[in-house]
Amino acid sequence: MNTAGGGDVLANNSAMRASMGIDAVRVALATAMILLVPLVAMQFAQGVQWTGFDFAVAAVLLAGAGWTCLRTGRRVARLAVWQRVAVVGALALVFAAIWVELAVGVLFNFGS
Repeated sequence: MNTAGGGDVLANNSAMRASMGIDAVRVALATAMILLVPLVAMQFAQGVQWTGFDFAVAAVLLAGAGWTCLRTGRRVARLAVWQRVAVVGALALVFAAIWVELAVGVLFNFGS
């Protein structure tokens, strides 16, 4: 089915689904690579003591942030470069604030 300005809708949907699959693989690989850092650090340093729950929370937080950045980056692709950087930067700040809060409990005592 052709639309007035966009071409084949079915082809666009299948391309979007394929893109989402590739994005999911990228996010999963990036999350796994980042989580390898504390896993390796636990083998060599006594100060790093993560539990399975810590890894699970970090995985959800990292994957959620990565997926949100990729999806939001695609949605704001038509904006100016500085606007895209501002949107993704704001998402990164929210991620960092949640990570710090869970790690040391700046405002509340969720993490420590």
